[in-house]
Amino acid sequence: MQVVCGTSPPSIYIEIWFTYPLLISSSISINIHTIRIPYTMSAEQEKIIRPIANFPPSIWGDQFLVYDQMKQEEKNATNQVVDELKHEVRKIFANLYVQAEHANLLKLVDSIQRLGIGYYFEEEIDKALQHVYDAYGDKWNGGCISLWFRLMRQKGIFVSCDIMNNYKDNDGAFKEKFANDVEEMLNLYEATFLRVPGEVILEDALTFTRARLDNMAKDPECFNNMFSTEIQRALKQPIRKRLPRLEAIHYIPFYQQQASHNKSLLKLAKLGFELLQLLHKKELSQLSKWWKVFDVPKNYPYARNRLVECYFWAQGVYFEPEYSQSRIFLAKTLAVITILDDTYDAYGIYEELMILTEAIERWSIECLAMLPEYMKQVYQMVLDLDNDMEEFMSKNGKAHHLIYWKEAMKEYIGSYMAEAKWRKEGYTPTPEEHASVALISCGYKFLLITSLVGMGDIITDESFKWALAFPPLVKASCTLCRFQDDIVTHKEQERNHVASSVECYVNEFDFSEEHVIDLFIKKVESAWADMNLESLVCKDVPMPLIMRMINLARVIEVLYKYQDNFTHVKEELQYHIKSLLIDSMSK
Repeated sequence: MQVVCGTSPPSIYIEIWFTYPLLISSSISINIHTIRIPYTMSAEQEKIIRPIANFPPSIWGDQFLVYDQMKQEEKNATNQVVDELKHEVRKIFANLYVQAEHANLLKLVDSIQRLGIGYYFEEEIDKALQHVYDAYGDKWNGGCISLWFRLMRQKGIFVSCDIMNNYKDNDGAFKEKFANDVEEMLNLYEATFLRVPGEVILEDALTFTRARLDNMAKDPECFNNMFSTEIQRALKQPIRKRLPRLEAIHYIPFYQQQASHNKSLLKLAKLGFELLQLLHKKELSQLSKWWKVFDVPKNYPYARNRLVECYFWAQGVYFEPEYSQSRIFLAKTLAVITILDDTYDAYGIYEELMILTEAIERWSIECLAMLPEYMKQVYQMVLDLDNDMEEFMSKNGKAHHLIYWKEAMKEYIGSYMAEAKWRKEGYTPTPEEHASVALISCGYKFLLITSLVGMGDIITDESFKWALAFPPLVKASCTLCRFQDDIVTHKEQERNHVASSVECYVNEFDFSEEHVIDLFIKKVESAWADMNLESLVCKDVPMPLIMRMINLARVIEVLYKYQDNFTHVKEELQYHIKSLLIDSMSK
C-alpha cells in the first residue's frame, strides 16, 4: 500500500495503491486500484449512510474515579496478619508430606486454589504436586482419584486417564456406589473437563455425571444440601472454565460452611481478597481518570464505551498483584481497540478505513495529518499506549518487546480491513476464507501478545515469537473465541455487517442456522480439549504464559456464553463487577 498526498484544485486529495495479503497461510489477497480520497469530508460525503450499531452507553458513570482507601496503619497491620497466616498454612503443608496424608495434601492444594490465594503459595503447591507425582507416577492409590487427576493435569503433568476405569465395574458400567455420592460425582464431573481429544472414558464420564448431577439438582431432598448450589454452578460452568477471582467469591462462603474448614486458611482468603480488591480499585481509578480525558461519549458516540468491562477482562486474564502494570496496559489496549473495532465495523466508510489501516502500518505521528478528523484521537491513543509502556519497559531493559506488540497490532488491524472489503463488496466468504481472517480479527492472538508485555523475566523474545507463529494452543483459544462470539452475535448481520461464520456455513453447506449453532458448540468444546492437550505437551512454554491463554478463554465463557454481555451489560455481568470491585467480602 502506498499513500501520496497532493492537490488538485479545488480539493486536496490522497492517492492510495493498496495490496494487502490475508494474514494466515493463504493465497488470497486484496487488490485495490488507485483511488483519490478527499482530505476533508464534504457536506455530501457527510450524508453517507454509515453502518451504525447504536450501542448502549456505559452504565457506570464516574463511580470508579475515586475509591475508599485503607489507612496505611490499617494496611500495615493487615499485611502483618496475612504474613502470620501464610506462615501457619506453610506449616500445614509440611505436616502433610507423609504418605498417609497425601490425599489431604491434595485437598489443601485444591482449597487454596479455589479460595483465590494460590499466588501466595505457588512454590509450595508446585512442590506438593510434584512430590505426590514422584511418589506414585500414574499409579495413584490414595483415594480422591478425580481430584488427583484434575490437579495433576492443571499443573501440566500428563497423567493417564486409564485410572478412571476404577469408577467402572467389570461390565464397563459406572459403579452405582459412586453414582449416589454427591461429592464424588462432582469431582469426577470436574475432572472430565481436563480431557484431551480421543479420551472416550472421560467423555463417557461427562455424560454419566452430568445426567446424575442434573437429577440431583432437581431432587427436593437434595435442594437444601450445601452441595446443591455447587451442583448448579458446576452444571452451568465447571471449574476449568471459571475465572479464579469469581470462583473465590463463591467458594469462600462454601468453604466456610464445611465443618472441616481451616480457620487460618479461611481468614487468609478473606483478608487476601480484601487487599487485592484495594489494588484493583486503585488500578481502575487510575484507568478511569486516563479514560475520562478522551470524552468517548462525545468524540466517539458510535463506539462502545466499555472501560470498566475492559478492566474486568484484563483482571480475568491475570488478577495477581505482580502483574499490575501489565494488567493496566492490557485494559488500556482493550479499551482502545474496542473503539477501533467499532470504527471499522460500525462507523467508518471504506476509504477512511484504508487510510487508518495505512497509518497503523506506518506507525508514525506524521500520519495524523492524513487521517479524517474523527480518527485522529484514537490513532494518537494507539501511539501513546506504545510510548507510555516503552517508558516502563525501558527500566527493565525490555522495551524491544513492544516491537512484537506493534507487529501483532498491525496484523490485527489488517484483518479488520480484509473484513471491511468483504462488507463493501457484499461478499460472503467460504468458511476457510472466513477463518483465515476471523481467527485474527477475534483479537485473541493480539490480546495474548499484549498480555505478555511487562510480565517480567519469565517472558522472553522466544515467548513472543512463539505466540506470533500462531501455534496450536493460540489457535485453539482463537477458535473458541471466534465461534463462541459468533454463536451469540451473528444476528448483527441484520445491519450492514460482514458475514459471520454462521452465515458462511449456512451459505456454503446449505445447513440450517440451528444446525450450524450446534456444530459450533461442539467446535468450542473441541477447542477446550485442544487447549488442554497443548497445555500438557508444550513443555518449553512457561505455565504462566499458558495460563494467559486459558484465562482468556475463561473470560469468553463469562462474557459470551449465552449472550453478548460485553456490549449489552446485563445483571449477571453487573453482579460480577460489583462483587469484584465494589462490594466488600463479608467477614
